[in-house]
Amino acid sequence: MSSPPQLELFAPTPGVADEPERPPEPPAPAPVGEPLRQLGGRLPGELRLGTSSWSFPGWTGLVYAREATPDALARDGLPAYARHPLFRTVGVDRTFYGPLPADTFRGWARAVPDGFRFLVKAHEALTLSRFPHHERYGARRGEENPTFLDPAYARDAVIAPFSEGLGDKAGPLVFQFPPQDVQALGGPSAFADRLHAFLAALPAGPLYAVELRNRELITTDVADVLEDVGAVPVLTVWRHLPPLPQQAWRLRVRSASALVVRWMLPADLGYEEARELYAPFDRLVAEDPGVRGDIAGLAVEALAEGRPVYVTVNNKAEGSAPVSVERLAAAVVERLDSPVMLSPLADPASGGRT
Repeated sequence: MSSPPQLELFAPTPGVADEPERPPEPPAPAPVGEPLRQLGGRLPGELRLGTSSWSFPGWTGLVYAREATPDALARDGLPAYARHPLFRTVGVDRTFYGPLPADTFRGWARAVPDGFRFLVKAHEALTLSRFPHHERYGARRGEENPTFLDPAYARDAVIAPFSEGLGDKAGPLVFQFPPQDVQALGGPSAFADRLHAFLAALPAGPLYAVELRNRELITTDVADVLEDVGAVPVLTVWRHLPPLPQQAWRLRVRSASALVVRWMLPADLGYEEARELYAPFDRLVAEDPGVRGDIAGLAVEALAEGRPVYVTVNNKAEGSAPVSVERLAAAVVERLDSPVMLSPLADPASGGRT
């Protein structure tokens, strides 16, 4: 009895091995229109804009030419990301949850052009005085953290692989202090003293940056510490924190060697709420022209004073980080084309803007 004709079409040919399955092509950059390319060409070399990561499938058509999974983008998407005409930096958050080896950083450095810089978060084991009551901390939940502000751990586990792996593509190394009990830190003044001892003991070379998520810790004492050791403050758009001009005034940002800004969240939303409202992050959902103007103004001032600028934008700031970066770049160029005299930063008591 003969086989049904449909099955014969798919029957293997005797003696011919099946062809091996081809690996998927790596992500390719999305086509770029001339206006976007021209905008990128007008940005000063010391202005580095970027996003908080590079692994979002919703950026198809904005950053990537075709859809890919988050895992594929995390593994292979960086070269395509770095070819976007506005992206000259990227935030690396995964290092907050555990140190990475120098080889990983080395691979990333090879994937990007010469002028690109990475903004990397240091391991949270350096910036938590006590482990939170969260399941991911396991048996350590609620316990004191023995490596809090430990210069030896910072040097060996964080700074060495960061510096060796990235080389001249290393941007700011950010010590982000999550919200925590300020009194458990000894109060704002004692925290500033401990921060000074920690930063002063670190090896010279990297650009160290400090991000504070407790508004009580954004003090002139911390500003004194950062000035003394040559570290820079991170201005953060995040709920519960003062507006950017007030942060800049309190931390004396104009005396810092670089401007570092992280645009994370609207004032009235948490991460989960923003994710639910904004996913898949392919368009702006809630524009914030006030924050955009504050960042553009601070960036133009820093550039006029010869200081490098790093700005990373999260999808949860307005709904789509690539589109936010484009609008921010346009705002910076507009201000560069119409320069104005620098104005004093707002006193935090005034509630004013720059």
